[in-house]
Order: sequence, then C-alpha cells, then structure tokens
Amino acid sequence: MTVASLPAQEALNRYFLELRCKLLDIAAILDRIDRGGPAPADPRLEQVRQALRELTSTSSGRAERIQLIFSRPYDPNWERPSLPRRP
Repeated sequence: MTVASLPAQEALNRYFLELRCKLLDIAAILDRIDRGGPAPADPRLEQVRQALRELTSTSSGRAERIQLIFSRPYDPNWERPSLPRRP
C-alpha cells in the first residue's frame, strides 16, 4: 500500500503542533541532562547528537537515517528466536 504525500503546506498545517510538542519534549530532556552536571562519555548521548544534526538536513530520508543511527549493525551470527511449539 502506497501512502500519498501531502502538499508541504498541508503537512505543516496538520503536524505543526505535534512537531512543536515533540521538539519541546526533546529540549526539556536535554535540559535535565545538562542540569545533572557534565554529561558522561556515553555513546547514547553521541547518538542523540548525531540524530539532532540529521534533523537539520534538508534532504529527504531523515527518518531512515536517524533509525540507522540508533540501530545495531547486522550480525549474521545472531541467534534466531525459536518459535513456541503448538500443543
């Protein structure tokens, strides 16, 4: 199933308040981290910084690139889950 694109103005009108809310949430969380003193050397915080830089990109596909920032690289040796047996 293909999702039809909205015209830019309609998408902005429809999603502006939701976008604003999420950006305020992110800013508040980052403020809480900052108030806790110097941030530790934590790879998760570097991922957040990378994702924030990606948000300022003007090329499409930001969601996919941000998902990849937070994803683990594929490992062909991962254990596959076993399916439960049927009674």
